[in-house]
Amino acid sequence: MVGELEFEKPVLELKKKIAELKEFTAKTEVDLTEEIAKLEARLEKLERDIYENLKPWDRVQIARHPQRPTTLDYVPLLFTDFFECHGDRNFGDDEAIVGGIAKFHGLPVTIIGHQRGKDTKENIRRNFGMPHPEGYRKALRLMKQAEKFRRPIITFIDTKGAYPGKAAEERGQSEAIARNLFEMAGLRVPVICIVIGEGGSGGALALGVGNHLHMLENSTYSVISPEGAASILWRDAGKAKVAAEKMKITAPDLKELDIIDEIIPEVKGGAHKDTVLQSKAIEEVLRRSLKQLLPLSEEELIAQRYNKYRAIGRYTVAGEYIEIQS
Repeated sequence: MVGELEFEKPVLELKKKIAELKEFTAKTEVDLTEEIAKLEARLEKLERDIYENLKPWDRVQIARHPQRPTTLDYVPLLFTDFFECHGDRNFGDDEAIVGGIAKFHGLPVTIIGHQRGKDTKENIRRNFGMPHPEGYRKALRLMKQAEKFRRPIITFIDTKGAYPGKAAEERGQSEAIARNLFEMAGLRVPVICIVIGEGGSGGALALGVGNHLHMLENSTYSVISPEGAASILWRDAGKAKVAAEKMKITAPDLKELDIIDEIIPEVKGGAHKDTVLQSKAIEEVLRRSLKQLLPLSEEELIAQRYNKYRAIGRYTVAGEYIEIQS
C-alpha cells in the first residue's frame, strides 16, 4: 500500500480483515455481524494504543508521509481570495516556496510557505520542497510588502532544509537565510509560524522567526535530520531512530522545552487522513493567535518577539533542566 508506515501495519491488516468479512456477509447469507463488531472494537483499541503512544521516530515517519497535506492543500481550506505572487525581482521564481495575499475571516493577510510535491514530477518541479536563495528572497519581498501595508504574516514550514547545491551556494544561500532571520526579527506586523511537516535546519528557520510558533502534533523541527545527526555522532545513519529520541525534535518535546507556543492536535493517524478536519484545527489556532497579536503596537510586537527568543534555552545539571535567564 502506498504510504504504508511500519507501525501502522497491525491496524491496516485488521481493517483489511474487517472489510473482507463485510464483503463476505454482503455476498452470502452468513451473518457475521457479531464477529465484525468484535473486530471493530478491537480495531478502535488498537488505534488508540498505537496513535496515542507514538515514538519520536513514528512521528518523523508521519511528518514525511508522501500524502501529508502541503501549504497549497491548506490555503483554500483556510483562506479566501488567495492571489499567488511570484519571483524575487532579482533572479527568478523558486517554486519550492509559495506565497501571496489572501483573506482570513475577511482580514487581509500574507501567506508564505514551503511547497513540496506529491509525486515525482511535482517534486522535481518543486525541488522536493528545498528552496534556493531566490525562494527566500521572494519570501522576504512578500514580508516587507506585508509590513508596508500592515498585513499579518502567516508562514507554513515544511522542508527537509535549504537546497545545498552548487548553484544555490553561488547565488548566496547562506546570506539569503541570514537576511531573512535578521529582517523577520524586526518586522512591525504580527508573524505566525506553523510547522506542518518537516522543519529542517536553517531552511525552515528562514520562515520561522515569528511572534507565535505552532506545530502540528506529528511534525518535526530540528537543526538536522535524524539520519544526518546519526551519521555525525555514530557514523551510522542506521541509528536515526536513536538520534530522533535524543534530539527532542517532536512537538511534545519542543513544547516541554518552551520552544513552541502550541501543539495543534492532528486527526487520528496523521493530517493526511483528513485534510479538511485538520484545517479546522489550524484555523482555530490561527484565530486565537491573531486575537492575541493584533491589538499589540509595532513596538510591542518586536519586543514580544525579541523576548520570546531570548527566553529559549535550557541545559541539564544532574538530570534536571535549568533555564537560561535572559
